[in-house]
Amino acid sequence: MASAPGTDTPARRPRPKRGEGQWALGYREPLNANEQSKKDDNPLNVRARIENIYAHRGFESIDGGDLRGRFRWWGLYTQRKEGIDGGKTATLEPDELDADRFMMRVRIDGGQLNLAQLRAVADVSTEFARDTADLTDRQNVQYHWIDVRDVPTIWERLESVGLSTQEACGDCPRIILGSPVAGVSHEEIIDGTSAIAAIESQFIGDRAFSNLPRKFKSAISGHPGHDVVPQINDIAFIGAVHPEHGPGFDLWVGGGLSTNPMLAQRLGTWVSLEDVPEVWKGVVSIFRDYGYRRLRTRARLKFLLADWGVEKFRDVLETEYLGRPLADLDAPEAPETPLDHVGVFPQTDGRFYVGVAATVGRISGTLLTQVADIVEAHGSDRVRTTPMQKLVVLDVAEDRVESLVAALDEIGLHARPSQWRRNTMACTGIEYCKLAIVNTKDTARTLIGELEQRVPELDTPITVNVNGCPNSCARIQTADIGLKGMLVLDENGDTVEGFQVHLGGALGLEAGFGRKLRQHKVTGEHLPDYVEKLSKTYLQEREPDESFARWVARAPEEALR
Repeated sequence: MASAPGTDTPARRPRPKRGEGQWALGYREPLNANEQSKKDDNPLNVRARIENIYAHRGFESIDGGDLRGRFRWWGLYTQRKEGIDGGKTATLEPDELDADRFMMRVRIDGGQLNLAQLRAVADVSTEFARDTADLTDRQNVQYHWIDVRDVPTIWERLESVGLSTQEACGDCPRIILGSPVAGVSHEEIIDGTSAIAAIESQFIGDRAFSNLPRKFKSAISGHPGHDVVPQINDIAFIGAVHPEHGPGFDLWVGGGLSTNPMLAQRLGTWVSLEDVPEVWKGVVSIFRDYGYRRLRTRARLKFLLADWGVEKFRDVLETEYLGRPLADLDAPEAPETPLDHVGVFPQTDGRFYVGVAATVGRISGTLLTQVADIVEAHGSDRVRTTPMQKLVVLDVAEDRVESLVAALDEIGLHARPSQWRRNTMACTGIEYCKLAIVNTKDTARTLIGELEQRVPELDTPITVNVNGCPNSCARIQTADIGLKGMLVLDENGDTVEGFQVHLGGALGLEAGFGRKLRQHKVTGEHLPDYVEKLSKTYLQEREPDESFARWVARAPEEALR
């Protein structure tokens, strides 16, 4: 071996760069257990085993690779066993954490439900899920306590009304977010419903896209209000007007949160409504072929985009997958913050839509049946879920609006909620999730009640997002107050549930991630006191029209503790 110049030390040969498992570059061999599992058997095949074996023989008969892997492609996650505290989340083996019941997600692409579908979702909850039904921030409905023996019957019920659990989880194209007010909003630039339907019918369940490096999150909205949070999706098409071609979509790629958050970036292109499915297919194909498969922690599209850059990504899309250039588009105006559509608004046809807030998405099948009854009694057949854990009722006649609002308010769904109730979100938490460390839903519900009493004067949105672990299912990095669950020491030195605090995150015009205060953690018990003090300090010190995020950016650290 030759010596390094000027020394007697042998020169080191540069190590060859390790492949990242990119199929397009010839790295086809599985590099981790997840990839091997998908190679061994296409996960979509597990449905037949559920129907023909597991539903008859029960939980104990389920193969481990199916149980904690392939089941996800049909919307099923193993549920956390009762009584296991957060300190054991990272120390127990998967089989020690598993209950013999499942979480199940129903994919509701575009958030679109008619009353027959809403009643089916409600009936499954009451009959098979112990009356559980959470509204998620992906426009899904999520059940708990599902017995594998009931799964074929549940599928039959849902599919009879046009719903499915197919690819609601797994390394595949998840639910496609859509504007809850598509086709009825005065502000809408273009209705993206037909594109969502085309992608869902052509590509969901297509085995060409059922083995991606990781999950792939999509959003399509012709509304300029960012009501599908485009900046944190793998791909997003957002309504925009081209000076020559007219209404269409602005294309964003590479967003995602979790432990390495990145905001999506614009490709600077305009896409027509008709071309959305083809362009979507091109982007997801890039992810399939060039996405990183060696390490699960780097297997999201955002890492590929970060390494390639926008210019290369667009070039590969146009030359290798579309075979033509896309039209250039200057950046359209962004909203101050994403819209949640809570309240009463006129539709383009003279009727109204009414958006209501549940408390952190925690509802029930019984409540959904009540919603269906109320909506039907007021002459509507259309309800929408939203990416903000809300519900929207469409097609309400003007003279029936206030009656509908009152009826929904009576069952706990508020069209005119407090700022705290409207803007607080929570993930599933330790009650059911095997990754969680703390209770989220109950913590958030208690926090809302306390703050409505202590700071009723809040007159501007402050988003409070409560997450049970670092994975950010509740979007903690982009909240005004993001709370990441962890175990902390209280004043007596005891280990208790608590939160690391992120402050000043935002989506929309001034999108960015929250500021973490060094060594600053809050116990669950003291959380209401902390948020009360913080919000009152903001109200006292803010400048005219200054948002919470802008105030946090300039506030001294001592004011934020």
